[in-house]
Amino acid sequence: MLDAGLLLGEDGGTSMRELIAGERIGELAEEVEALGGSVATGDGAGFELDRVTLLPPVPDPDKIICIGLNYRSHAEEFDLELPKAPTIFAKFRNALTGDGQDVNLPGASQKVDYEAEIAFVIGRRASEVPVEAALDHVAGYTLLNDLSARDLQFLTPQWMPGKVFDGSAPCGPCLVTPDEAGPHDSIGIAMDLNGEQRQSSHSGDLIFSVPELVSHLSHWMTLEPGDIISTGTPSGVGSARKPRTWLKDGDRMTVSSPQLGSLRTTVRR
Repeated sequence: MLDAGLLLGEDGGTSMRELIAGERIGELAEEVEALGGSVATGDGAGFELDRVTLLPPVPDPDKIICIGLNYRSHAEEFDLELPKAPTIFAKFRNALTGDGQDVNLPGASQKVDYEAEIAFVIGRRASEVPVEAALDHVAGYTLLNDLSARDLQFLTPQWMPGKVFDGSAPCGPCLVTPDEAGPHDSIGIAMDLNGEQRQSSHSGDLIFSVPELVSHLSHWMTLEPGDIISTGTPSGVGSARKPRTWLKDGDRMTVSSPQLGSLRTTVRR
């Protein structure tokens, strides 16, 4: 594993979360460029991505907060009213896995679904932040696949039983800074399952935008640097199809975005 801090000449190593908290992501980008390659594209002599294993951009967040029912199209496909406040649930570090990794389907479930999502990472501590200042607290954006065991999700009034199995939050392939990602409400998102497009949308369809989410959540809890917030999924999930479709052994998923790259996951039974 290549520690981000070692690239900056720190023998003890420094995690991405610590670099984000110290507002030092720019230093890391400069060091990678000086090595002659790009972690994001693999060009030049620096890094060849097909020869490395990518970890989640932030492998040790303090919190992973997920937003449910946050695309208008997703609410429409289930004929549900738009929520008046963000619906939230949590995942934990055991759920995180990086781009290109296999995920074992949980033995307790036979109905695992995909959810392509845009996630953002908190860059500065946020407490009771107004919407107008919220984007100042965003370090960057990445992709997340909110794998969901539907038969476990609805066992109880709380969704979390179906959301927390090992590997249920593939995340990556990299952290894209806001200046590179562009406007928060124009980020594209799509999901291909075995080469067939199942989802396609953009962040302009979010019910609660990125700055609105930062503001809402920061009034409910203090957000810390490195926290991952996944913004919800658009229409096209397997549980909304007729007939419903569930992930099976060998299925290959690609969450993609013109701004954020591609996140590839294969599931195994």
